[in-house]
Amino acid sequence: MPQITSHPQRIALHNEIHARPPEAMAGPLAISHLVMLADGAQREASRAHIAALLRDHHLPLPDAKSTHIRMDMGGWRLRWEMHTEFVTWSFSRPIDVAGFGEREPLIAADSAPRDWFEKLPGECLAALNLWVLPANSMEDPSLVKHVLKEETLVASTVADGHGEVYTDFTIHPDGYSRMVLLAGSVTPRRLGRLVQQLVEIDTYRMAALLGLPAAREASGVLAYAERELAELAGAIRVAGSHEEPQLLDRLTKLAGEVESQYAATHSRFSASAAYFELVDRRIADIGESRLAGLQTIGEFMERRLSPARATCEWATRRQDALSQRVSRISNLLRTRVEIEQQQSSQALLATMNTRQGLQLKMQATVESLSVAAITYYIVGLVSYVAKGAHAVGWPFSPETTAAVAIPFVALGAWWSMRRLHNRVFGE
Repeated sequence: MPQITSHPQRIALHNEIHARPPEAMAGPLAISHLVMLADGAQREASRAHIAALLRDHHLPLPDAKSTHIRMDMGGWRLRWEMHTEFVTWSFSRPIDVAGFGEREPLIAADSAPRDWFEKLPGECLAALNLWVLPANSMEDPSLVKHVLKEETLVASTVADGHGEVYTDFTIHPDGYSRMVLLAGSVTPRRLGRLVQQLVEIDTYRMAALLGLPAAREASGVLAYAERELAELAGAIRVAGSHEEPQLLDRLTKLAGEVESQYAATHSRFSASAAYFELVDRRIADIGESRLAGLQTIGEFMERRLSPARATCEWATRRQDALSQRVSRISNLLRTRVEIEQQQSSQALLATMNTRQGLQLKMQATVESLSVAAITYYIVGLVSYVAKGAHAVGWPFSPETTAAVAIPFVALGAWWSMRRLHNRVFGE
């Protein structure tokens, strides 16, 4: 390939389609599959934990960024996978079919060192023992008696009729649920895919149900919030303007509680919805068909998981609807407060206009007094000028001159004031 610049994530993205590939398998086998719920630190601890096991067995250590490891441990095999929320451990080993239904069957996890196994990081969310047997193994009824509970038995043909799977979806005294797969004529590669699909059904089923406790807890919070919102809506309808600040404060606190609860559970409900969808896909992938008189895995899951799925979905819808209702009522109350503020502002402006009118009237009165005062002072000056002029031959007395000047001076002062008034208010 010519030397061109590649995207830095090209190789990683290309290899993503090969992440966690199934292994080719040949029965009879015993498989133990554990799902350990783990946070970030525990997931990293699980990588160190498997590295310690490989080091003790003088095997190659995993890469620092590995998310799945398959290793032959000599007599048994180990498969480790890191997921977003959990880590899975799968142990497998060949078994002898002779006498399988006469006693408690062999558990593959017992092949691992006991002290190492007991220190697996995280909390066990699911544990499954799966036995892959020849096609004729279920002819002996004691197999169901010693391995599975007949009263809760679920079974179907899988892989387009080439195999059969039996389970009871029960946690047995050893702490594991159990499943029996009759391989029939299934090829090793298809058998590996089928086993992986079966254990993923159990894994994703349990992961999906993690949202159920959160949904039940959220229902109590949502019921309280809905009652509080209904009370607030009724109070807003009849509240006076002096009560609105308190109502707005209560509504703001309620909105904070709703959004906090939404943020705390939204990721869990979204993850549960994704896991439920994965369960549906894996059930479709195994190609089930009915065995006479028994429920299929798909039918059992549909009946038993539907209420849990509906509860999670209903909690999500209630959260969304409640958030929207809180937002609408908040906008309504905020709009009402703003309208009242605008009305108050308009009343204030009207009061200011009234005061300005009074000021104009007072100013007009002052202007009249100003004309009289200006006339008085100017006439006084005219009287002084007339006295001086009378001494040099002015024919009229100062009093007469002042009296005659009064109308003219008053008119001139009034005209000057009006001209100045009109110029100022005209601009």
